Amino acid sequence: MFTASAQLSGGSDARHPSDLAELVQAESRRVDDLTAQVTTLQSQVTRLSQAASVDIPAADPDLVRRESVAAGSVPVSGPGLTVQLDDAPASSLSIPGVRADDLVVHQQDLQHVINALWAGGAEAMTLQGERVTATSAFRCSGNILLLHGKVFSPPYVVEAIGDPAAMRAALDASPGVRTYRDYVDWVALGWNVRASDELALPAYTGSTELRFAQVPAGTEVR
Repeated sequence: MFTASAQLSGGSDARHPSDLAELVQAESRRVDDLTAQVTTLQSQVTRLSQAASVDIPAADPDLVRRESVAAGSVPVSGPGLTVQLDDAPASSLSIPGVRADDLVVHQQDLQHVINALWAGGAEAMTLQGERVTATSAFRCSGNILLLHGKVFSPPYVVEAIGDPAAMRAALDASPGVRTYRDYVDWVALGWNVRASDELALPAYTGSTELRFAQVPAGTEVR
């Protein structure tokens, strides 16, 4: 440590000017050097700013619109289908072989309908007037539907915006929907599909916070 101190302090005339004139000259040179550095850095900032404005395009408005619709964050309108499912009348219990459980709309019935509509090209959807998003989860208990913290009773109404013909074809092609329609014929479960030129669906108003899902480090998000 002492050797190092001696080396730093020995022969240090440049750091200890002998007169004021030498000090002024040294400080002037230092100011000139710093000014040159500032000028260089300002030029670099200008070039980088210009490059950023050229190389990074503004967000595509159409892409932003489509992503907002998919996320359910904006209200939407357009042509589509309205599908209504309802419990069967209690009188159907008199049919031989029918159980009480056969007379209610089950969770899987709604899931089959919703999945078929998505498969048929639905671009936006509601269940009981609640916008369905990627984080939506519903559960049926008996003939009670729980969705977004709310409780609903039948009839259950699904509205979907998209090509009505394509979505109707997807409903017809779904094995799960066909099974439900067999029960429509057997015990008179409620079933109605109606095409509309203009449906209006509200935006999703619940929380979109993700507690556990994270993007891995190094993943490029586009």
